[in-house]
Order: sequence, then structure tokens, then C-alpha cells
Amino acid sequence: MSFEKKRLDITDRVTGRFEGGQMNLFFEKEQIGSMSLGPDGRVSLKNGYEEENHSFFQYADVLSKQDEKYVDCDEENGWC
Repeated sequence: MSFEKKRLDITDRVTGRFEGGQMNLFFEKEQIGSMSLGPDGRVSLKNGYEEENHSFFQYADVLSKQDEKYVDCDEENGWC
């Protein structure tokens, strides 16, 4: 079993809440960053998140496909 980094588009799942003159950005109830209001409209995001062309992305570890020749392994007893 191995993991690989994937860039996932989460744009339609990001929400915003105005607080203290800025918009705080949330993904699944976790604050992932903020966006300043005004002409510059800067976006600041936590590590693992990115904004590009008005879309939001998350970098996540995703389980990669198993090697097909090893799908019926019995790891507990040590055979394939």
C-alpha cells in the first residue's frame, strides 16, 4: 500500500464568513485561510491549500492503486 500526493479541486466545498473586515475561508468546518477585502483581494491559505484562477485546491495523500499482480495477498500469513 502506498500513498501519492494529489491536487484536489475543493472550490465548490469552500465557504466564507465575514469577520473583522475580512472573509475567513473554511473547508469542512476547518478554517483554511482568509481573504482581504478591497481592490487587492489577497488570499492567504494554510499549507496544503492553494488558490489559482479563482479555484481552491487541497494537496492530499491519496491511496495509490495496488499492483494488480498482488491483489490476493494474505499479508497475515505471508503469502501472495
